[in-house]
Amino acid sequence: MVDKIAIIGLSLSLALVGCTAQGIDGGDTTMPTTSAITSGGLVTSAPLETAMASETLPVYWLGRSSGDVFLYREFFPADSTDDPITTSLRTMMGTRPNDPDYFSLWNSPTRLGASVSAKNVITIDVSADAFGQKVDQGIAERSIDQLVYTATAAAAMAGLVDTRSTIQVSILVDGHTGYNAFGLIPLDKPLTRDAAFMPPVWIIDPANDSTINKLPLKVMGQGISSTGNLAWSVSPVIDGAVGQQYSSGTVSIPEGPNELGEFSFSLVPPPGKYQLSVYVTDPSDPGKKIGLDTKTVTVSERSKK
Repeated sequence: MVDKIAIIGLSLSLALVGCTAQGIDGGDTTMPTTSAITSGGLVTSAPLETAMASETLPVYWLGRSSGDVFLYREFFPADSTDDPITTSLRTMMGTRPNDPDYFSLWNSPTRLGASVSAKNVITIDVSADAFGQKVDQGIAERSIDQLVYTATAAAAMAGLVDTRSTIQVSILVDGHTGYNAFGLIPLDKPLTRDAAFMPPVWIIDPANDSTINKLPLKVMGQGISSTGNLAWSVSPVIDGAVGQQYSSGTVSIPEGPNELGEFSFSLVPPPGKYQLSVYVTDPSDPGKKIGLDTKTVTVSERSKK
């Protein structure tokens, strides 16, 4: 069934889109001079999204955390009739992330197309103007995997690939293989998700800038740590500034130590705006927050009812 679905409607027709950069801050074009030793090195797999009947599109972004750069996903409305892979990639290359902690170094390409073969290979054909930003090796590698993660997520959610088997992504530039992406990464072979770019901590829900109308506030995400536990804290945000910590605690990862897994916990804060933080604590330096991920949420007055 997957082999038949994979090729429906995904001809390599090239879609015209705008040719503008996303206005990236120059500080995001390079990796930190020293990479922090974090629990991110424990991540050995990058789970795929599951197929679902959804009107949303998955898009991955780059985000800095604890001296490293990881990949984080957001969802966007599916308001296009194009195939889901092309639409997700076009959003990734031409739209700003909702979370201000995330960024991207892609330019909106003149042409973009996608197809899926019966052998579980996604082929992306993009014009060379998508690679206009000047970046270093580490950011270039993560940007290419940003495309791989986004394409495979869109294909998996749409049921266009067999998620039980390895999914490869072949990137063509102006119809040809072997292009030197960002002047640093040769695109001469099919690629798969690199688990090293999965964040050690990731708050999946609530999304940044969410408004909570009903309590409790449910926090869900995924993470990994050497102890199997994560720390969390909540601080009020007043006039744009993060105040003193209001509440804190720990949450366990059911899979246990050194295993990537999902976490969840609930909070009942009074109405107001808050910064929610989840991170790994360093036993040798309790004040250090490893893999820190934050989200800003507003608990409305309606939540009291």
